[in-house]
Amino acid sequence: MTVEIRRASARLTERAPGRATHHSLSFGPHLDPDRLRFGPMVCHDDHLLADGQGFPEHGHSGLVIVSWVVSGALVHAGTVGGDVVVAPGQAAVLRTGDGVEHSEHAGAPRTRFVQVWLATDADDDGPSYDVVEPALVPGALTEVVAPLPGARFSVARLGIGETVALPEAARVHAYVATGALTRSSLAEPLASGDAFELTDHPSVSVTAAVPTELLVWAFDA
Repeated sequence: MTVEIRRASARLTERAPGRATHHSLSFGPHLDPDRLRFGPMVCHDDHLLADGQGFPEHGHSGLVIVSWVVSGALVHAGTVGGDVVVAPGQAAVLRTGDGVEHSEHAGAPRTRFVQVWLATDADDDGPSYDVVEPALVPGALTEVVAPLPGARFSVARLGIGETVALPEAARVHAYVATGALTRSSLAEPLASGDAFELTDHPSVSVTAAVPTELLVWAFDA
């Protein structure tokens, strides 16, 4: 059983005109041999884009990519899904199959989204792009999407002092997108950009110190 605290200051940061990206796992030239993946998660990026900025057309294969929009508007265009605008509180799920081309840009100032790539060898019905808008229950952890067998993405929006139990699973990744968590038996307070990574650990509860948005992945293996 392990609990690892990943502080925002430990992330690898990439900056380009109109964009700042924080990598929680190794990505491209930002290599950390000890941070290649967490279960099926091979990328966990927090992007902040200026209006109109982003990523020109590029390709992916063998992945399921889940993007959660925190603020602004994310504009997707590609070989699947066509032109789609993803708003705050919505998740976009891109299944790449054997290969897709797409682009992502900000459709509003200070567009921020957290994107996770899950590696998959599973056969599916081919590439697809879907947008999910969950009915989040205030003060509770709400499942948003289960994009792969044994992989579940949930979100909690907590008010000051509200407590939520993290899932019990082989691996749990709990990321503070906004706000902060109070001191607990696991760590000193966690702030925006910090994360818990739990492996084979019993379920634990976390409490919001201020209004907080918590993004939680649970993996069965």
